[in-house]
Amino acid sequence: MLSEDLISRPLLLEFLTWVDRTPRSYRETMDAWRTSCPRFSIWEDAWLESLVAIEVPAGGEKEEIVRLTGSGRALLDHSKRQEPMTREPDERKDE
Repeated sequence: MLSEDLISRPLLLEFLTWVDRTPRSYRETMDAWRTSCPRFSIWEDAWLESLVAIEVPAGGEKEEIVRLTGSGRALLDHSKRQEPMTREPDERKDE
């Protein structure tokens, strides 16, 4: 079951979409997403929640690749099926 907390985090979903778009090297991912700010822990959150994995190519000739796990794919797919949030009309009347 997907955590509502994970589904509601737009930057996490942006990160998963970014990883899914094209193969990303570990170095490229770290350059783009790693941070020392505790309030902006997108990479760390995705890693700790097992939403991404690092694939080591056979033979060690290429860089490690960051890929979505099954859980990461499920979260991303679930987020795409969600209805867009709409804002309720303001019921206040100008007086």
